Amino acid sequence: MKVLFLGSGTSVGVPVIGCKCAVCRSTDPHNKRLRSAVLVSSSTTSLLIDFGPDLHTQALRYDVTAVDAVLCTHEHLDHIAGFDDLRAFCWERTERLPIYSGERCKAQLSRMYPWAFAPGGYRGYVRAQGICHAGAPFCVGDIAVQPIPVQHATVETYGYVLRAGSASFGYVPDVKQMPDSSRELLRGLDALAMDGLCFPQHPTHLSIDENIALMRELAPKCGIVTHTGHRVDFNQLAAYLPDFMQPAFDGLELSL
Repeated sequence: MKVLFLGSGTSVGVPVIGCKCAVCRSTDPHNKRLRSAVLVSSSTTSLLIDFGPDLHTQALRYDVTAVDAVLCTHEHLDHIAGFDDLRAFCWERTERLPIYSGERCKAQLSRMYPWAFAPGGYRGYVRAQGICHAGAPFCVGDIAVQPIPVQHATVETYGYVLRAGSASFGYVPDVKQMPDSSRELLRGLDALAMDGLCFPQHPTHLSIDENIALMRELAPKCGIVTHTGHRVDFNQLAAYLPDFMQPAFDGLELSL
């Protein structure tokens, strides 16, 4: 299984419009962060997790031309505003594109893009198959998917654990707290990418230190900090993290 980080930034991206902080002015490409999304691929199956406003740029940059299904963590715009660009993954399909989400996110997508869910749909546009999983595990091709309920503000939000063969990857880009039942599902993975917005405490996202503490508890072989804001320099974060952890960056690829 391969994991490609299409974006590793927070809702406003990095650099932030109008900001003159050191990270926003940095010339280090690791400090250029598009909105968070990942592509997870096995030998036969490709899954996109989230489709924010940078999806067009990400798909062109990393030559993403087809996906078998799309998973959505929640309905905040930095995770769904690229919905219309999913049309490129529908042109060559005879069947509708599966989009897996929670109940609340499906309802929001259906309100925003009703034409994509209409019977028959429109050729040349997104023809979506909205599926509410309500936390139940499912499979897409040879990738097994376990939704992970987490707490992120008051929005119904999911992380995901994906398994192909003996490889396992967890992705939780927006989280502040999680129930014990979700923690159990995230223990001992090959790799776990998780929210780490900033160093100060934040009301709806894990701080860097909260991320580290939770990673130590969950004990993945590799822990990755993603969904990172513009006050966090990549190299400083890399030096700060424990040996089993690393910062995400746009274009980071894992082979598991």
